[in-house]
Amino acid sequence: MEVQNLESTKARQAMGTKGLSSRDRVRVTNDYFQKIYRRLSLITVLIPFIGTVFAIALLWYVPIGAVEVGLLVGMYALTILGVEVGFHRLFSHRAFETTTPVRVALAILGSMAAQGGVTFWVAHHRCHHQYTDLPNDPHSPHLHGEGIRGRLRGLWHSHLGWVLKGEIPNSMLFAKDMLRDPAIAKVNQWQQYWVILGLVIPAVIDGLISRTWMGVLLGLLWGGLVRVFLGQQVINATNSLCHVYGSRPFKSGDRSTNNLWLAIPSFGQSLHNNHHAFPSSAIVGLKWWQIDPGNWVVWILKATGLAWNVKMPSESQMEAKRAV
Repeated sequence: MEVQNLESTKARQAMGTKGLSSRDRVRVTNDYFQKIYRRLSLITVLIPFIGTVFAIALLWYVPIGAVEVGLLVGMYALTILGVEVGFHRLFSHRAFETTTPVRVALAILGSMAAQGGVTFWVAHHRCHHQYTDLPNDPHSPHLHGEGIRGRLRGLWHSHLGWVLKGEIPNSMLFAKDMLRDPAIAKVNQWQQYWVILGLVIPAVIDGLISRTWMGVLLGLLWGGLVRVFLGQQVINATNSLCHVYGSRPFKSGDRSTNNLWLAIPSFGQSLHNNHHAFPSSAIVGLKWWQIDPGNWVVWILKATGLAWNVKMPSESQMEAKRAV
């Protein structure tokens, strides 16, 4: 899906949603579904947070070892890879093409991050691009008043408030291709089971290695709940911090920024101004010194013949959008 340019976005925004059919509205307005989603969102946010607090408190009694650190880093890398390379670059922006097994694997890994199913994530993200920093953007930090209070309210909303608000993007408008893809639709249908599997795998691995129930608990905590909590904060920081603080080397028509210090944990997603300037690019690190782990994964897939039609902007396209 190609996102509209700023002018067409503003024109559509000025029109609002009056006169649109229910399937063309930006969000689902069913109160029952919104109530269910708010409850699920609270559970998805609260349980990893409680698990992280418990894991930290448990350090006073049971220190973690190399196995727990390895599970935390390994599971984090795999699931954020699924979010950034899969949910974001492949499914949301069609920045490259790949085989069905790779698509399914990326969709499952992204689902394990507990940031919503692939269809929900894609619909939200495409809505964000179509209305970036304008009304109808689901998580802009710039629509909540002026001054320090308005800035703080905006940062809270863009980081976590939007998740808890219970708004459901219209998948028939923003992610119809996901609904029509049989393999991805099946992965999406099993979303809750992939989240559970992402918690069970590190618990089982640690339990088998340590041969203790304490190992099972530590694996669940560090490779599961702490990993989910950290992943949520890093990706949400792109919505909040990366629309307020950082550099803007390109004219993107919005207030997206680059933040190098988040580049590694976000797999390159924090190079957000680059991304908003060239949303269909599979490569976000456009300079040699911009760290983009997602780029490394895409190029490995391309080198092994598992990815093709990898999109990236030309030098002339980058020069045309370079900020003065």
